[in-house]
Amino acid sequence: MPRRRRSPKLAVWKFASCDGCQLTLLDCEDELLMLGELFEVAYFLEASSAVVHGPYDFSLVEGSITTPEEIERIYEIRRQSRVLVAMGACATAGGIQALRNFVDVDDIKRVVYASPEYVRTLEHSLPASAYVPVDYELPGCPPNKGQVIELLTAFLRGRRPSIPGHSVCIDCKRQGVVCVMVAMGTPCLGPVTRTGCGALCPRYRRGCYGCFGPMESPNTESLSTWFLVQSGLTPQHLVPLYRSFNAAAPAFAEASRRYADLQGASKTTEWVGTNAVDEREPADGEQ
Repeated sequence: MPRRRRSPKLAVWKFASCDGCQLTLLDCEDELLMLGELFEVAYFLEASSAVVHGPYDFSLVEGSITTPEEIERIYEIRRQSRVLVAMGACATAGGIQALRNFVDVDDIKRVVYASPEYVRTLEHSLPASAYVPVDYELPGCPPNKGQVIELLTAFLRGRRPSIPGHSVCIDCKRQGVVCVMVAMGTPCLGPVTRTGCGALCPRYRRGCYGCFGPMESPNTESLSTWFLVQSGLTPQHLVPLYRSFNAAAPAFAEASRRYADLQGASKTTEWVGTNAVDEREPADGEQ
């Protein structure tokens, strides 16, 4: 009698994040029944307290690396994982917390904590790939549910995932969505942002916020020129436009730095931290 083939071990890990990527996986609902039959869910604390020790066949990592302890932890996860996938904007581009990368993190600690000397944190919020080799990156804040299923299915079938890399603009054209940039002059990152959301914001007459990060070969310089000439925006406006969910993604980070250097626009980002440090009420015992 042939031996029953062992189900691959699936592990889902959390670092600095909001848990939205893990919730996207849980939101697969009916597909979860199939996944439960095809995978052995060995580690997924968002779903179960049961823990099966590694090594693991397939690991999904949510969140960015922000503390010294997390560096050691991602090393260990990589060592225990045959395939490691970074899932979501935090794990692939540092997340919204990567805004710390553009300011003095010590200033931020003084704003938030009464005793910042006890806080152990890194100067930068970085993706998993900054520390260990990553086999695949699935962007999004949060990722698309269908793309998560495609990723897991591709692993089971031994092929590369079929995840599109075109811009949100293509989705707008396919759906007949009126371009908010052309029709209303609304700033929109759709021309340089990767597909995945189904053009959600433009369908409601709002500009794309870049939740899925840069598309393949994004021309941020051309888009920024349009913003400055056609929309009447200033460099100060462009800096926070690129510094959102994927602030540390190379294409967006480069674009924001380019305009932060113009007309002292870097002060736009630093103003909040600097003024808060000056205006914070002294804690008990402080002079």
